[in-house]
Amino acid sequence: MSLSALTIQAAEIAEHGEPAVSPYVIGALALGILLSLLLALITFGGGREHS
Repeated sequence: MSLSALTIQAAEIAEHGEPAVSPYVIGALALGILLSLLLALITFGGGREHS
């Protein structure tokens, strides 16, 4: 099999294949990180006096 035939076959497989990691997992991970950063920000700034 030639290199161009293998490239075309790999492109066809990649086109119809499932992603390696679900987009929902990535979204949930990003949401968890952002919520933990928001909680840390609120906790850190909660006891400070206004200037």
